[in-house]
Amino acid sequence: MKVLLTHGYFIAEDEKEQQIMRPYPPLGLLYISGFLNQQGIQNGVFDSTFSDKESLFKQIEVEKPDVLAIYANLMTKVNVLEIAKTCKSISPETTVVFGGPDVTYNTENYLKHGADFIIIGEGENTMFELVAFLSEKSEKLPHEVSGLAFIDRNGELVKTSPRVKTKEIDELPVPNRDAIDIHKYINTWKTHHGESALSVSTQRGCPYTCKWCSTAVYGQSYRRRSPEKVVAELREIQDKYAPDTIWFVDDVFTVSHKWLGEFVEALEVAKVKVKFECISRADRMNKEVIGLLKKAGCFRVWIGAESGSQKIIDAMDRRVSVDQVREMIIETREQGIETGTFIMLGYPGETEEDIEETVKHLKVSNPDHFTITVAYPIKGTTLYDEIEALKTTEPEWHLSTDRDIDFKRTYSKKYYDHAVRYVIAEVNCHKALQKKGLSRNFIKLRLKSFHAKTMMKLAKKR
Repeated sequence: MKVLLTHGYFIAEDEKEQQIMRPYPPLGLLYISGFLNQQGIQNGVFDSTFSDKESLFKQIEVEKPDVLAIYANLMTKVNVLEIAKTCKSISPETTVVFGGPDVTYNTENYLKHGADFIIIGEGENTMFELVAFLSEKSEKLPHEVSGLAFIDRNGELVKTSPRVKTKEIDELPVPNRDAIDIHKYINTWKTHHGESALSVSTQRGCPYTCKWCSTAVYGQSYRRRSPEKVVAELREIQDKYAPDTIWFVDDVFTVSHKWLGEFVEALEVAKVKVKFECISRADRMNKEVIGLLKKAGCFRVWIGAESGSQKIIDAMDRRVSVDQVREMIIETREQGIETGTFIMLGYPGETEEDIEETVKHLKVSNPDHFTITVAYPIKGTTLYDEIEALKTTEPEWHLSTDRDIDFKRTYSKKYYDHAVRYVIAEVNCHKALQKKGLSRNFIKLRLKSFHAKTMMKLAKKR
């Protein structure tokens, strides 16, 4: 049984990422690979990040794998559909399996566009049982494999019982990083940023209820690996690849203060030193937690804000206050840790006054880094359900992603595109003034801010 895993993200096609150049290995696929290895099933991983479609198609044509398993997310959907279609033309006997966050609420569409099976939710056990069935090493029929969707012989859509989430995730093997060339990631980071970085996951699920956030794979849960297991993985990574920094991909790294304290202790006992960044929420931060993060080796923490308007934060069901976010960003910086924050514009109901509140919030809290996106609805989220009747644009499913869906907002999408430029210029203008006063850069940013604000006014009139 030949199993080939891939993910369909090609950095050469991503102009924005080519400017940023901060790629991370496909952890989800590497977890599947490690689990299959543990079960004695040989597999290979085609890491598309630094490759191209032609190379992938050539490998499929030569190997003719029995199973091609493709990880699909919002960004890669169009690519993975093309990969499935091409696979069927060059290796008709290959069984195509899709998994990942985008398939859960789009199962029928994926099955109509090249998939033989869809894995819904966590993939390790479902993938193993499906491969066992396909290799005729299991008496289980596909109808008996939990977490699966497929079209049966009668042309009917079948969704089996939901897969029970893995409770003890310590039992799962670490990602099979040896399956790909990790040094390509290390070298890319070194070349563009002077320091390398690799990603690590310590938990699955998120217990919070933000309306725009998808929990399609791990669900609204909280399951954590033991601090000792995480530290052991960190040591292995350091011994094999020696990255300069670690990115913890968890939704809320500080959700458990008890776990964080034990993690610090485990690092000390093992004499492992690590430099890392992570994501948190303001309501799971305080002076003691910040101190623990610093002790553990945290150099940067991203504290979610999404908006500087309490009205919008409440509409998102963030369950946190703007003042909390502001205080924790300031306190974290005072304790010597860099801060970053995320901002979302164009959320339903957002007005110009709300945007100005966000500008004020960013100026007062003064994070070292901030990123801004225009809100878009992901299928399966509460936000998607709330705006479904307000959609103004919905392109053909197989040629687009959820990012291309637009809906009736307070102002036009064009307005919020200009608003992103305005907020970035206005806040950076404030930062420049603080650092160097009336510099040439300050004047340049002020002109950008003025132009973007003017365009916002024009877009509002149309």
